[in-house]
Amino acid sequence: MNLEIKKDLTSNWFRILQNAFCDDIIKLEKNKLKFKSTVWKRSNNKDEGGGEFRLLQNGKIFEKVGVNFSKVYGKFPKQFQKNIRGAEKNPNFWASGISVVMHMKNPLIPAMHFNTRYICTTQNWFGGGMDVTPSKTDTKEKKDFHKILKKMCDRHNKNYYSKYKKWCDEYFYLMHRKEPRGIGGIFFDYKKKNFEKDFKFVRDVGITFQFIFNKIINNKLKKKWTKKDKEMQYIKRGRYAEFNLLYDRGTKFGLQTGGNVEGILMSLPPVATWK
Repeated sequence: MNLEIKKDLTSNWFRILQNAFCDDIIKLEKNKLKFKSTVWKRSNNKDEGGGEFRLLQNGKIFEKVGVNFSKVYGKFPKQFQKNIRGAEKNPNFWASGISVVMHMKNPLIPAMHFNTRYICTTQNWFGGGMDVTPSKTDTKEKKDFHKILKKMCDRHNKNYYSKYKKWCDEYFYLMHRKEPRGIGGIFFDYKKKNFEKDFKFVRDVGITFQFIFNKIINNKLKKKWTKKDKEMQYIKRGRYAEFNLLYDRGTKFGLQTGGNVEGILMSLPPVATWK
């Protein structure tokens, strides 16, 4: 399959997914709130793509949720080339993706994160994943979440779940605190063996996240919470911010490739506490 067709297919899918997620989020808010949309360009002087990030804040359910779509291209800065596969000798790149971060008003509903992307250098690959970060332990929710992920992964390859779960556990880990960010999920990168099969898997990851966030939110929508629950949520959000600023590859990639700063840092919670 022609590379330009692959680029069109993937970027169009990420855009469709952005619309689908936003529609569901607005429905959860009973159609009483709208996303604030910001369209941005990577460069004002030449065509290097850009994207759109959508932000919704102060809802009944979502304290802050961002849904970001991007399609950018150009050349990596020289100092950045050596860190990207296939860019060591040729700095040209193309990348498209979608990322979502949800911070909830009800502290019993966990924060949720999802992203998928397709990157082209002299090599081309998919990456992404999802994870859930509760501030209060819920064993049943954790078990159910991982059961859904395993079922989805098994549809594509029986080895995917254990491999990508382990990768997620190792990646979403705050080394300086010796603690995981949340209850895990799946994380994958450098998927490039078979475009059709890999793209099918990536689409399934997106659809499964849509099912998961609706399920988790609806299960806990009306649960009562206390001031202590909210305080614990703020502390956990502090950990979340630490990870995204210190370790997150997507944050670093976006900032180093001239992405929109506000869109990249949308993952940061609206209020957090450090103790």
